[in-house]
Amino acid sequence: MEKIILASRSLDRKELFNRLSIPFEILITDIDEEKYKNEIEDPANLVMKLAEIKAKTAKELLKEKNTQGDPIIIAADTIVVFQGTVIGKANNKDQAFKILKKLNNQTHKLITGISIAQLNNSKIVKDFDETLVTFSLLSDKEIKKYLECEEWKGRAGAYSINDKASVFIKKIEGSPSNVIGIPMQKVFQMLKAEFSINLLRI
Repeated sequence: MEKIILASRSLDRKELFNRLSIPFEILITDIDEEKYKNEIEDPANLVMKLAEIKAKTAKELLKEKNTQGDPIIIAADTIVVFQGTVIGKANNKDQAFKILKKLNNQTHKLITGISIAQLNNSKIVKDFDETLVTFSLLSDKEIKKYLECEEWKGRAGAYSINDKASVFIKKIEGSPSNVIGIPMQKVFQMLKAEFSINLLRI
C-alpha cells in the first residue's frame, strides 16, 4: 500500500495514527483560514472546505518535491460550535479563559471536516463528523488552574480531551476520536469506500 501523508501540524491527530500503528508522514500546509471563515457561514461546509484546501495544497507540495509513488493525503480541520457561534482557537490565555467559561457546564458541538486525496489521482473526497461534548461545572479557579498548562494552545475550543481536560468532560455523544482530533472511523470508511484501502490490513 502507498504511504499516507497526514497534512496536519496537530499533535493529537499524529498521536491517533501512531496508536493504530499506521505508517505515515507529516506534511504541514499553511493556509489563510480566516479568509474562508468570512466567506462560508455553514460550519460543516467551512471545515470541509478548509480540509479540501489543505489536501490540495499538500498535493501541490508533493508534486513540487517530485515525490515518488502515489501517496494518500489526509487533511482535516476542526471547529467548535456553541449556540450557533463558531469558536476557534484562543490566541492567548485570556481568550482561552473566556472560551472555557462560555463552554462551562454546557454542551457544544465539535465538527471536523476531512478531505482525502491521492497524488496521481484527480479524485478528492470530503466529509465531516459531528460530536456533542458536555462540560461539567468548573469554578473560575479550576479553569485558571487548567490554563497554567500549555495544552489549550492551538486547540479548537481551547482544550484537549486527550490530556488534562479529560477530567472535566462530562459526556460525549459521537466519535471520541473526533474530539481528540479526527474521526478515525469516518477516515477508515472513506479510505475503504473511495480508495479501496483498508487500514486494518496495514
